[in-house]
Amino acid sequence: MTERKESVEDQLIAFLPNIRRFAISLCGTRDIADDLVQMACERALANTERFEPGTRFDAWMFRILRNLWIDQVRRQKTAGIQEDISERHDIAGFSGERIVEASLTLKSVAEAITDLPDEQREVLILVCVEELSYRETADLLTIPIGTVMSRLARARKNLADAAGITAETTRSEETKEAKA
Repeated sequence: MTERKESVEDQLIAFLPNIRRFAISLCGTRDIADDLVQMACERALANTERFEPGTRFDAWMFRILRNLWIDQVRRQKTAGIQEDISERHDIAGFSGERIVEASLTLKSVAEAITDLPDEQREVLILVCVEELSYRETADLLTIPIGTVMSRLARARKNLADAAGITAETTRSEETKEAKA
């Protein structure tokens, strides 16, 4: 068995230029031909026990190579058109990092909303999620419109604090600077 393997290896090395020429003639490009030759060599070395001494080594290798080429052509026909994605600059992708960060932020905001006092949470949901006006919210909850605005302001501040969102400057600081 060892002698047979060594014999196949020796013959394979000597026959590589012929196999490569045949592969180039089959597929037309050197890159694909080199891949095909490599696959054929792997297949031959993995199946040395199938080679019968005394038979033509070249015919055996050509048959292996041709069968691999036929398999590849069939695969390409069923796979359809293939494009190199690195050449496609018109395809937009998503940053997985940004998606994870957004998901974590959303989770922390949802938890912060749950932790709000009931009166702040209901005003926040009615105004910000259900898009009711301050007047509609005040009428629905039977409270003054000023109470709606103050509860909403406290809810937003508590949410920002709980979610770790901080504003660089607040409106009152900007107005004070503008008056000065």
